[in-house]
Order: sequence, then structure tokens, then C-alpha cells
Amino acid sequence: MDEFLYLACIGLLGTVAASLVRVHLGPNRADRMMGAQLIGTGGVAIALVLAGAARDASMIDVALVLALLASFAAVAFVKATSADGAGDPEEDG
Repeated sequence: MDEFLYLACIGLLGTVAASLVRVHLGPNRADRMMGAQLIGTGGVAIALVLAGAARDASMIDVALVLALLASFAAVAFVKATSADGAGDPEEDG
């Protein structure tokens, strides 16, 4: 069973590598951000699969922190690229 989980991690690393290509070659900023989100999601998935393979519950905490950081990055991207390009929509007054 552990061999299957390690093979699954290798497959997930392949998706992370493909998203690095999208981040590097993305034609616009939204494509690059989607690639970065895929890297975060892949990191969470890899941490959770490794937690199951190694039977290490502390890796679940690592996965939660990665998920939190990825969501903050998405919020920061949306705030930085508002619809009119003016910056943070909450600062308009």
C-alpha cells in the first residue's frame, strides 16, 4: 500500500512540474496565478498523501498551513488586479 502512495506522490509532483511551466509561460497574470494555485493545491495533496504513507499526523498540519497560504495568495491577487486596475477595491472611498 505504501508503494502506491509514493507512486501517487510522484504523479502529483508531475502536475506541480506542469504548473511550473504554466507559471513561466503563462500569457497573462491570471494564467500565472492559476498555475501558482495548482502548485499550492499539489503541495497540499502531496503533504496529505505523505502523511498517510508515513503515518505522520504532523504532516496534516503542514497541509493546512499550505492551504491557508494558497488562499491568502489568491485573495492578494484579486485585490491587486481589480476590474478597473485601480488596486485595492476596499480602499476606494
